[in-house]
Amino acid sequence: MFSFFKKKVVIPHVRLTGIIGSAGKFKQGMDLAGQREILKKAFSYKKPKNVAISINSPGGSPVQSHLIYSYIRQLANKNKTNVIIFAEDVAASGGYLIACAGNEIYANSSSIIGSIGVISASFGFKDLIKKIGVERRVYTAGKNKSTLDPFVEEKEEDIKRLKDIQLELHSDFIKVVETSRGKKLKDIEKNNTFTGEFWTGTSALKLGLIDGIGNADQILKEKFGDKVIIKNFEKQKGFIAKKLSSASKDPVDRLVNILEEKSVWQKFGL
Repeated sequence: MFSFFKKKVVIPHVRLTGIIGSAGKFKQGMDLAGQREILKKAFSYKKPKNVAISINSPGGSPVQSHLIYSYIRQLANKNKTNVIIFAEDVAASGGYLIACAGNEIYANSSSIIGSIGVISASFGFKDLIKKIGVERRVYTAGKNKSTLDPFVEEKEEDIKRLKDIQLELHSDFIKVVETSRGKKLKDIEKNNTFTGEFWTGTSALKLGLIDGIGNADQILKEKFGDKVIIKNFEKQKGFIAKKLSSASKDPVDRLVNILEEKSVWQKFGL
């Protein structure tokens, strides 16, 4: 007997937004601990064949980026689920690394995509403390315990050590992208794909960094029909948690966090 009722397609959808790192460091940190449960729920909801994830992040902690990427792939492989990623304003640096957890990646034509590189930044205050008459005193056990101290002259050996770490992290990032995108990547050397550059969604498509242009609602309807149901999974914050988080930072801490977060987003003109 034929059924007159076609089963509706339900696509679990999760949004990952903000700077990647512990919530205590930035105003809205994104780390695995904070996203694990919501991702687990999405991948286990009615044993879905497809899960959609929207990403809006300029990057942040390389460790948390890898952890979130690995956890998504772990869930996808375990449940044999196709992961469809949608980049919003930006999926750059660690944000793009997480996007590589997708079997398919889509973006808006004006989205910022890429920045496959590693960056470290700081300030030097050695002349400032001399001017104001402050003497720096540091006591360590282990000759390399105090490195890249902003109050003393930079040492070549410290810079080399930092660059070696950056190269190792960059190599790990490249491996993730190559594993995810494979033969889709176009002329890597010529296009400076792994130099830290970033592009619009339109240009990223030409480079093979994404699979198409469009938003979640549009693409999912094209793939699964106009009657597709997008089931949004959002992390709920309880009343007590909200009160504790708002009371945990004084105005100065809050201002520093806002300025720090703003500087990361502004790198991409946002």
